[in-house]
Amino acid sequence: MEKKSPIINELSKSTTLQNIIAANMTTDSIYNSVKDLPYADGKFKTTPKVKDAVINFTLSKDPSKKVTLFNIHDYTIVPTNLIQVLENEYNEVVEEGLTYPYHETSHGEAFIKYWFTHFVAILIEGDYDSFDTLQDLSVDQWTDIFLGTFYTKPNYAGRCSHVCNAGFIVNHRKRGLGLGKELGQKYLELAPQLGYVYSVFNLVFETNQASVKIWDSLGFDRIGYVKNVAVLKGHDKLVGAIMFGKDLQ
Repeated sequence: MEKKSPIINELSKSTTLQNIIAANMTTDSIYNSVKDLPYADGKFKTTPKVKDAVINFTLSKDPSKKVTLFNIHDYTIVPTNLIQVLENEYNEVVEEGLTYPYHETSHGEAFIKYWFTHFVAILIEGDYDSFDTLQDLSVDQWTDIFLGTFYTKPNYAGRCSHVCNAGFIVNHRKRGLGLGKELGQKYLELAPQLGYVYSVFNLVFETNQASVKIWDSLGFDRIGYVKNVAVLKGHDKLVGAIMFGKDLQ
């Protein structure tokens, strides 16, 4: 067997030691960022904010299509008619009965409290730098340019609230454009900026192959499986769900 030179052995040991030190420093800094439980009270006054209020980009499937992602920490800046569109689309998904566990629709303040708990991103067709020129759009006009949305908020309470969850909705009239993956990629960009340490998706139904493929392709780990967890519309048997997880820091 060929022996490594003492120099190579020492370099290898040095590199390993540096990696261990770097990992420990990262672990320490992550712990220090959440040790005071900044997410636990649900007010998020001391938690980090995303860097950009808006992100302008083009869609991977159609580079000619310009889109704008509005990053929302305070729902009161969102035009009322746009919130109505989000509510409508959420209820469309609930009534569809295939991807969300809820069986009852949500309206008004109840919907706002659920969807806008912490952070929300809203994807709109077009190139904008604020809502200023969009304030007077009707619900129908917003529906025409709304592409999708996701929320990010704690998945657990109290001492585990630095682990987040997210919920995604794509305009049901505009499916097939790769919007789910676009939103998933932006989630992985923004959730770390919010300071969350780890992401958990509790119930990705095994029949929802579009979502399963997205999270597999974006490097999520399959961390669990819940057997016979859902009664879904159009299925005559109980459906299981995959739990997905991913490091964010």
